[in-house]
Amino acid sequence: MSAAPVSGFEAAIVPITNVSDFIWGGTWEGTEILPIPPMVVFLLGAGIYFMIGLRGYPLLRLFPALAGLFKKPAGDGKGEISPFAALSTALSGQVGTGNLAGVATAITLGGPGAIFWMWVTALFGMALAFAEGSLAVRFREQAEDGTYRGGPMSYITIGLGPKWTWLAILFCLGTLFSALVTGNGIQANSLGDSANELFGVEEWIGGAVAAVAVFIVIIGGIKSIGRVAETIVPWMAGAYLLMAFIALVINIPDLPETFGRIFGGAFNAQSASGGFLGAAIIIAIRAGVARGLFSNEAGQGSTPIAHAVAQTNDPAAQGRFAMMGTFIDTVVICTMTALVMLTVEGNFTHTLADGTAEAVKHAWQSDLNGFAMTSGAFAAAFPFLVFGIPIGTLIASVALILFVFTTLLTWSYYGERAITYLYDLTPGSTLKGETRLHFAWRVLWCLVIFIGSFAPLELIWRLGDISNAVMTLPNIVGLLALSGVVFALAKGHRSAGTDHGRETPQELMEEITGAPGH
Repeated sequence: MSAAPVSGFEAAIVPITNVSDFIWGGTWEGTEILPIPPMVVFLLGAGIYFMIGLRGYPLLRLFPALAGLFKKPAGDGKGEISPFAALSTALSGQVGTGNLAGVATAITLGGPGAIFWMWVTALFGMALAFAEGSLAVRFREQAEDGTYRGGPMSYITIGLGPKWTWLAILFCLGTLFSALVTGNGIQANSLGDSANELFGVEEWIGGAVAAVAVFIVIIGGIKSIGRVAETIVPWMAGAYLLMAFIALVINIPDLPETFGRIFGGAFNAQSASGGFLGAAIIIAIRAGVARGLFSNEAGQGSTPIAHAVAQTNDPAAQGRFAMMGTFIDTVVICTMTALVMLTVEGNFTHTLADGTAEAVKHAWQSDLNGFAMTSGAFAAAFPFLVFGIPIGTLIASVALILFVFTTLLTWSYYGERAITYLYDLTPGSTLKGETRLHFAWRVLWCLVIFIGSFAPLELIWRLGDISNAVMTLPNIVGLLALSGVVFALAKGHRSAGTDHGRETPQELMEEITGAPGH
C-alpha cells in the first residue's frame, strides 16, 4: 500500500516543529541534542546575571513595591497613563492562556516539580523585568505630537547608538510576528474554543464578537487600552484568585501533600505516574522554566513597551512596577492555578499503555491536557450545575475569555509600536502617515482575531515559539549591553547612561514626581 500523500500543512509543520523544539526543548526530530534548551540557558542566565548585578534588589524591594501600589502618586509625571495603569496594561498582556493552559502543560511535561522551577524562573525574571521597565522610562521618546512611547527599540537605539539600529529592527520584526501569532492567533483560538464550550456557538462567532469588542477599545489608542486594563485587570485577577483560594480551602487537608509533590518532584528523579510524562529532574526544570517564561514574558521585551508610557520621572520606580508584574503573573496567578490542579480531587481517568482506563484522583494525573485540565480541576472543586455546566467550568472559561480579551488589547499596542518604529525609519515618513498606519494595523489586528478563532492551532503554536525567540534574543542583547545603566538606575541615578542623538530629557533632572513605590 502506498503511503498517504503529505499535505502542505503537514510538510510545513515538520521543519517548524524541529526549530521550535530545538530552541525551547533542546531536541531535533524527537532526539535530545542539548540537555538544557538554548533559550532556557539564555534567559535564565541573563536573569541570574542581573539579579547578582542588582545585588538582590528585586527581592529586597518587592514588598515595599507592592505597598506602593496603594500609594497615590506624588504628582503628575511625564507620560500617557498612570504607573498603575501601565502595570495593568502590561499585566493584561502577560496574563493569558499561559496562566491557565500553560501551567497545565508544564505539569504534564515536567510533573509537579515543574512548578518549583517556574517559581525560580519568576524570581530571576523579576530582575529582567526591572531592567526592562527602568530602561523603558530612561530612554523613551517623545513624538512630534507630544505623546510618549518607547520600549526595547528605543533603549537600543538611544541607549546604544545608531550603529545598533539593526538590532532594534530585528526586535521589531520579531515583535510584529509574535504579536500576530502569540499575542493574537493563539489567544483568539482559545477564546473561540471557550465561547463554543460556554455558549454552544461556532468558534467564528465568538471570534467576530471579540474582534468588534477589541476594535472599539483599541481605536482609542494606549489611553483607551490603559483605562480598560486598569478597570478590568484588578477585578479579573482578584475574582479568579478568590475562587482558586476557596477551592484550596475546601481541600486544605490535601495541601501539604501537594507541596510535598512540588518540592519532591523538583529535586528527585521521578517515574511516570498517571498522565505525567516526565522522568527526571532536568525535564521538570525544562518544562517549568519554558512555561514560566512564556507566561510572564520576562526578557521578551513586550512589557517595557507599556511601561514606557507611564506618568513618572523615575525609571527605577517603574522598574519596580514591571518586576511586580512578573511576580503577580507567575508566583501568584500561575501558582494558584497549579495548586488547584494538584490538590482538588475528582472523578478522573487515565488510559494505560494497554488501552485500559484507571481511576485517578487529580486532573493532572488524568488524560486531560492544556486548558481542559484546568477547567476539569475547577469543575471538580465547584461541581454544581448552572444551565447544565459545572460552576467550576464557568469560572475557568470566563476567566480565560477575560484574560484573552485584555491580552488582545495590549498586544495590539505592542505590534503597533513595532510597526511605527519601522515606518519612522523610512524616508518621507510623516505624522499623518503614521496615523493612517495605526488605523490599518488596528483593522488588520481585528481581522486576524476573527480568522485565528477557528484556524488550526498546532502550526500557530510552533510559529509563536519561534517568533518569541526572535523577539527575545535582540532584547536580551540590548539589556546586557546596557546592564551598567540598569545597575546605576537602581541606585537612584535617574540620568545614568548616554543619550545618542538627543539631549538627556530634562524630566530626569527635575525633582521626582509621579513615582510611587519607593
